[in-house]
Amino acid sequence: EEAVRDPGPSEGRLVAGPEGQPAPEARVHFRVARFIMEAGVKLGMRSIPIATACTIYHKFFCDTNLDAYDPYLIAVSSIYSAGKAEKQHLRTHDIINVSNRYFHPSGEPLELDSRFWELRDSIVQCELLMLRVLRFQVSFQHPHKYLLHYLVSLKNWLNRHSWQRTPVAVTAWALLRDSYHGGLCLRFQAQHIAVAVLYLALQVYGVEVPAEVKAEKPWWQVFGDDLTKPIIDNIVSDLIQIYTMDTEIP
Repeated sequence: EEAVRDPGPSEGRLVAGPEGQPAPEARVHFRVARFIMEAGVKLGMRSIPIATACTIYHKFFCDTNLDAYDPYLIAVSSIYSAGKAEKQHLRTHDIINVSNRYFHPSGEPLELDSRFWELRDSIVQCELLMLRVLRFQVSFQHPHKYLLHYLVSLKNWLNRHSWQRTPVAVTAWALLRDSYHGGLCLRFQAQHIAVAVLYLALQVYGVEVPAEVKAEKPWWQVFGDDLTKPIIDNIVSDLIQIYTMDTEIP
């Protein structure tokens, strides 16, 4: 079962701008979500708390205007709030220092002076604002547990050689992690996202599920009767758009 476990962490649909390019807002959210993930890793956060932090961030900006708030302050407060929501409490001192190092890689750690305490107060006050906007709903159902279950099932269906020679599990976990750069977690059910990243991972390596041709329904429908091919296609399309942005944003 180790071969299918999550190796750990390393708004709505992306709005298209001119000529099908992602809108400026989507690019901002991509950058900020990348900051949340990198800061989360440096803080030793587990996969689920990082996913919750990204979801809190995206959900906040579903209900508010990007121009009205500093997205990075919202991001830092999302990390702080997610740590409490997922029972992985983080010290504001550590969050501030990690964030400061992210923006000033060669800078010194902040002194415990008035500037530091102002930042700390900003994070705490911002968290209260976010909680009110989100109506204190900061607990989410993530795809991770479903993906683990589906990978175990798939491993049993495939022959050992096919499983060992292709990094399907590693790729599926990476796709799931990267999906939090956008708002898939808000648009689609957790089970559907789990199936879609697994579907895409199989497609990438050309792995076929045995007996699928003779089966009454495709393998992915075994994991959800309400799941349709268009839903999978929409999730995959959003993922591809995220990776397209990744190549365009420094």
